[in-house]
Amino acid sequence: MSANPPARTAPAALADFATRHPRLFVLTGAGCSTESGIPDYRDAKGEWKRPSPVTYQAFMGEDSTRRRYWARSLIGWPTMAGARPGAAHRALAQMEQAGRVGLLLTQNVDGLHDAAGSRDTIDLHGRIDTVRCMACERRMPRAALQLELRERNPHWAALEARTAPDGDADLEGHDFSAFDVPACAHCGGLLKPDVVFFGESVPKERVTAAFAALEAADAVLVAGSSLMVYSGFRFVQAAAAAGKPVAAVNLGRTRADELLTLKVERPVGEALEELASELA
Repeated sequence: MSANPPARTAPAALADFATRHPRLFVLTGAGCSTESGIPDYRDAKGEWKRPSPVTYQAFMGEDSTRRRYWARSLIGWPTMAGARPGAAHRALAQMEQAGRVGLLLTQNVDGLHDAAGSRDTIDLHGRIDTVRCMACERRMPRAALQLELRERNPHWAALEARTAPDGDADLEGHDFSAFDVPACAHCGGLLKPDVVFFGESVPKERVTAAFAALEAADAVLVAGSSLMVYSGFRFVQAAAAAGKPVAAVNLGRTRADELLTLKVERPVGEALEELASELA
């Protein structure tokens, strides 16, 4: 398969793709949220822009990793909590309302598709606005934990650092050993953001529901993702294997370039806004 047909403009080609395949399975990534102030993970070549995120194994097994994570999260959370939907989120919600989207599967954890009004969504990697007890499975709002983190660590709250994609911050050069991490108020268990960390399995029910929606779809539209993480890439693999066309709107390389029917290298919000307008 090849990239954009040379004789047509990218907007026209994308609109034609969506018109010919009216029931889209949409897979979104970090590029959809950059204009909302949440940075993405990778550069145009698909390489990491910052140190690799914390792994599930390290978080669960190392007290020092948990202290470091929650200290960074204390600083980064306000940016994530204050983020608002951008053009990409609004355009996809508009397309869903017009009956053009069968399912929106997002690899993002920011909840901005939901905030924009999309309803047929699966948060593949969970939601950063929820905290989970790994012992009793109770959930609590991340905003409530923020208050407790600030109370226990008042001098940390005044620090500033660049926000990272997962809602924490690039806070380096500090001794985290004295950072006070709360335990579950109900059972004393270990608290973890309710997101899928690297090295952690995506809940089976999400994967099953997503594949069912993919089977019912006419085609796949990837928006703002390099697809470097296998948990998202496998849906494009499955679509291609089933003969379903795949289009991608992304700045730079994707892991699935050779599987694409159409690739549009433009800012994702701009491209999707035009697409939603064309389909209205």
